[in-house]
Amino acid sequence: MTRKSQSGLSLVSVLLVGGAMAALVVLGLKLIPVVNEYFGIKRALAAVVSASNPQSATVSELRNAFSKRVTVDDITSVTPADIDITKENGRIVMSVDYARKVPLYGKVSLLIEFSASSDAN
Repeated sequence: MTRKSQSGLSLVSVLLVGGAMAALVVLGLKLIPVVNEYFGIKRALAAVVSASNPQSATVSELRNAFSKRVTVDDITSVTPADIDITKENGRIVMSVDYARKVPLYGKVSLLIEFSASSDAN
């Protein structure tokens, strides 16, 4: 009889691969709300700018419109006071830079820096 060589993973390697995959799944589940909020902020900025008139819109009107959208979309990382409002080439550009800290395990956290703008470029 000839011996057939074994193929596949051992129990220890299955546990290691499974543990690594579980850690990646948990990390992904913790990051989904943060990334979703970022895209919500981008949508809110773009919607406020597209609904406003560049010639007659005031800074306070733009901040109030953003505040209403933030309330509806349940955005907590950015307030209307954090928004930078400028006019470039005759159009309004709203932008914000912020950081979000995501606790992972114990005292280990992940810090993510975001930069959102209503400008398409």
